[in-house]
Amino acid sequence: MNNKELTNELARRLGYENQDAAQLVNSMVTMMSEQLQEGKTLVLADFGTFEVKKELERIEVNPLTKQRFLVPPKLVLTFKPAAAFKEKLKNTRAIHE
Repeated sequence: MNNKELTNELARRLGYENQDAAQLVNSMVTMMSEQLQEGKTLVLADFGTFEVKKELERIEVNPLTKQRFLVPPKLVLTFKPAAAFKEKLKNTRAIHE
């Protein structure tokens, strides 16, 4: 599902105009981005947890040349699904099989 499909489905389910649903989606993404950029954890009940984690710098080795190089530290966005969400997916997958 892409952004347009999400917006259309949200508008249909909530009885909104597509433009209003698009504004709602954009506002939500902006708010989530701001929170994560500030280093805060974002928890959505029954869905999951978004968190920014810092990966430390490390030394990697090129398997072909055996040359070692330094990989700088970086921030990585992680998502951990909630148990309720995992269960829903598990049940849905069982139905489709």
